[in-house]
Amino acid sequence: MKRALCVLLLILLPLTGCRREEPARTAYELYFQEADLTFSAGDAPFRTESVYLYDAETDTPRRLAEALLNELLKGPGDETLKSALPAGTSLLSLEINGDRALVDLSAAYASLSGVALTLADTAVAMTLSQVPEVSSVQITVQGRELAYREQQVLNLRDILLTPEEDVISTVDVLLYYLNQEGRLTAAEQTLELYEGDTQVSAVARALEGRPEDRDGLFSPLPEGFQVKSVWLEEDICYVNLSSPLLEGLEERALRTALRALEDSLSSLEAVEEVRFLVDGEFRRDLGAFDGGEE
Repeated sequence: MKRALCVLLLILLPLTGCRREEPARTAYELYFQEADLTFSAGDAPFRTESVYLYDAETDTPRRLAEALLNELLKGPGDETLKSALPAGTSLLSLEINGDRALVDLSAAYASLSGVALTLADTAVAMTLSQVPEVSSVQITVQGRELAYREQQVLNLRDILLTPEEDVISTVDVLLYYLNQEGRLTAAEQTLELYEGDTQVSAVARALEGRPEDRDGLFSPLPEGFQVKSVWLEEDICYVNLSSPLLEGLEERALRTALRALEDSLSSLEAVEEVRFLVDGEFRRDLGAFDGGEE
């Protein structure tokens, strides 16, 4: 009896001592269409399906983006959903350039047009919006843009905004735009804040376009210039920029953009100082106006 018990313990010890921990995984959402639009709620006929990806296999923005798109291309497991992407579509290549995802898909994607193309582009962009480093998406087919697509670059801020009826508050600000002489001019604006918006993010987004109902004023931000992220800590506003987007910019254009951002953000009551960062690193030389000092 004792001998049998010892043998049993010898068998069990390796099993208990060699138990391996499950590799860490993170849940992400894939965007699909309702198979039956009769039951679709709202204007956007999308529903999400969760997928769990191993952290070790998605440790860079590019690997995470590739994994998400490959899962999206497999289609939904839920029979009440369908893919917005045509059957036979495959991912040819994916690159992260600055904060833009460059997605190249196979020839099957070129069969889309009109609303169907818009829905497919949106499904891809919303799925990639979960990559923190990505703020815009450009989709090509076999290396070429689709000439009949209305918008070649999809800005995730625009796609992820909630409908106008979901405006939760407004804020009055002074936004600094360029006039026809190339000088910064203040314009009073009332900005609408949506769920998930902050006052400082609304200001940064508004400067990317032309002011409403104001002729002769233009965005002070150079073409392709975007704020990567912006947030408020106590009374200090931090503006994070992406280094690839700053490359090649003329000194004067950059200084004008930074001045417009600083003056516009400083018009908010909650902001006492503006500090600029590049890829998360504080840059004292970019805060040479009123802020930027520690």
